[in-house]
Amino acid sequence: MEPTIKETAWNPEIEKQILKQWEESRIYDFKPEGDVFVIDTPPPYPSGRPWHIGAASHYAQIDMIARTARMFGKNVLFPIGIDRNGLPVEMYTEKKHGIRMHETERGEFLKLCATALDDLEAEMIQIMKSLGLSGNFAEYYRTDSEKYRTLTQSTFIEMWKKGQIYLANRPNNYDWVTGTTIADAEIIYEEIPTKLVHMKFTIKEIEKIIIIASTRPELLCACQTVIVNPEDERYRDVIGKKVTIPLINREVEIKTHPSAEKEFGSGAVMVCSYGDQNDVALFRDLKLEEIAAVGTNGRMKEVAGPYTGLKVKQAREKIIEDLQNQGLVEKIESINHRTPISERSKTAIEIISMEEYYLKQKDAVDKIKELGTKIDFHPPMHKQILMNWLESISIDWPISRRRFYGTEIPIWYCKKCNEPHVPEPGKYYRPWKDPSPISKCTKCDSTEFVGEQRTFDTWMDSSVSPLYITKYKQDEEFFRKTYPTTIRPQSKDIVRTWLYYTILRCEQLTGKTPWSDAWIMGYGVDEHGAKMSKSKGNVVDPLPIIQKFGADTFRFWSASEINLGYDFRCSEQKIETTKKFLSKLWNVSRFLSGFPVIKSGNPSPSDKWILSELDKVIIECKKGYSEYNFFVPATALREFTWNLFAAHYIEMVKGRAYSSGFTDEERDGAIFTLHKVLSSVLTLLAPITPFITDYLWHNLYSQNTIHHEKFVEPEGHEDWTKYTKEITEFNSEVWNKKKSMNLSLKDTVEITIPTSLEIFAKDLRAMHNIK
Repeated sequence: MEPTIKETAWNPEIEKQILKQWEESRIYDFKPEGDVFVIDTPPPYPSGRPWHIGAASHYAQIDMIARTARMFGKNVLFPIGIDRNGLPVEMYTEKKHGIRMHETERGEFLKLCATALDDLEAEMIQIMKSLGLSGNFAEYYRTDSEKYRTLTQSTFIEMWKKGQIYLANRPNNYDWVTGTTIADAEIIYEEIPTKLVHMKFTIKEIEKIIIIASTRPELLCACQTVIVNPEDERYRDVIGKKVTIPLINREVEIKTHPSAEKEFGSGAVMVCSYGDQNDVALFRDLKLEEIAAVGTNGRMKEVAGPYTGLKVKQAREKIIEDLQNQGLVEKIESINHRTPISERSKTAIEIISMEEYYLKQKDAVDKIKELGTKIDFHPPMHKQILMNWLESISIDWPISRRRFYGTEIPIWYCKKCNEPHVPEPGKYYRPWKDPSPISKCTKCDSTEFVGEQRTFDTWMDSSVSPLYITKYKQDEEFFRKTYPTTIRPQSKDIVRTWLYYTILRCEQLTGKTPWSDAWIMGYGVDEHGAKMSKSKGNVVDPLPIIQKFGADTFRFWSASEINLGYDFRCSEQKIETTKKFLSKLWNVSRFLSGFPVIKSGNPSPSDKWILSELDKVIIECKKGYSEYNFFVPATALREFTWNLFAAHYIEMVKGRAYSSGFTDEERDGAIFTLHKVLSSVLTLLAPITPFITDYLWHNLYSQNTIHHEKFVEPEGHEDWTKYTKEITEFNSEVWNKKKSMNLSLKDTVEITIPTSLEIFAKDLRAMHNIK
């Protein structure tokens, strides 16, 4: 029989036509009714070219989540957003135009930022669409839009009125390169080679030398005490005495504190403002008066004396040199030091006292832990990232930033008494340029105000994404039907930021967790397991690969390569090899297109066997889909389709399907089963490879899209899978025998069919041309 599918191979160019059909027919439109499934889709940041292949794979799998939910009968809200606030866009703008933010008029700089990412964003949207993402592109949002920023400001005003926000002057993590404070969650730690300097401190009263080791000798001018452990016998006679700081020649008192470790170094520790967070805690605990040694420009301040104006690293080297020249160094060790680094600028942070706005989070830790236990993590192991982060929280969240391109903090201060005032929510405010919406100071009745200059930490915007997509405070009926959302898909590196801050903010605003499930993906690395970077030259651009091999090849690679939650290797060669499976699927479908679709049939033993195996694979696939682990259905379907259905069953029933020596009833049983299995495979594959499955579905089974179908159910056939091993081994035995005899597969062969397989004998004889 002639196949109705004439093309001999799947052509990825067809994907463009199918994509256009999907868009025109709006098959993915969301209706807030029935069993609603809402995805809090991560808005990606278009901060560079090319878009990371790991991210493209991530979003392909988020689409699989959406398509899976539809095939489980859910009504899916799959929003698409683009994140455009914060440091990356500012840094990109500075580089693109060769300017410095703080040296450019604010309004002009903001105009440049507003359009800087447009070309990168357009390319990112193009990749998403070409991958077949079934999201709402017609209404995709930007986090720097007036509407989105209005929501951020409105939620801030709401939390201000609840007493969750306060202003305080505290030591903060400061990124001097980008010129702003940053939260603990924006810090990464790296082992950096440095020098551990063992310095000589002198107690003049008794002419005794104490050795103190430090990696930050440039902070000697900010030293306010030396501490020793109260149980350290070596220092019992010097507690309360004065010790002279080398080079600085200022005296400080030796105090006791349990944080000084007797076994570490000499057991004596200098406490400076501020070398690290331990110094911060000690200054607070011992009620010491801080000395600001490092300025916001990353240079030493006047208190550093002859080292004033030097960058921190320069001052460190010069001070080490001077200490050595004056005989004040016992020894210097080269070590790797765990150093806090700004996630954005990749430079070592300083801790500087600055006045900032804080959002209360310390008191919420226990509540967030409780909510975290109720969220289903996929895979469960990544819940520990959240729990570990919660254990580390020691201060409230500093939410103000000294940057330009971000959502402005909506506060005006009374010119006379400096009382802060917030306006009514529901409007986008720009206090740095807009006139005050406050008419009279509530404290002193003055009518003159000055607007706040600072912006929010970008996570203040990102953390309200589930509220934005569910129309919080905009459409109460829509919000009621869609919030809490269903699932948050994201990568593991931002669990401590985006995931945590979203739970914190949404709980404070709504009293509920923002979603019931969290889906956490690992990193995409190169083929050798190394992190991708432009400097290494190992970055893989996803767009040319998608254009070359097609979206379905890329998507099937993603599903079959990535075991949920683990890092995965990316290479063009790996992606190309998955094309073979789509070719196999195409060839099977083309062959079956030569046979009419039969609604029912009387199955033979061979048919019962493959239908039993089909039941097994349906159960396995649906379990994988229900856990959002696409590795499970992808590998199960590839194994079943290629190594059982195509390699064995189709070969066994070809003769029967062509009715060579078989009755019409036997023929119809084969044809019915062939289409039953293929149609089931297509629906099971549809979330992973939406283009080829929809095309084949149209050509073989229906004028309606496969993406409005539901997953097939196992039909509970009698278990014939016990024959699988024997059938496949017998077939392999026959093929190997023919090969050893230099016979073609069509040639006649003499071989005995095992008694246990006698019920399949008629099909096996026809398959192998057995005498």
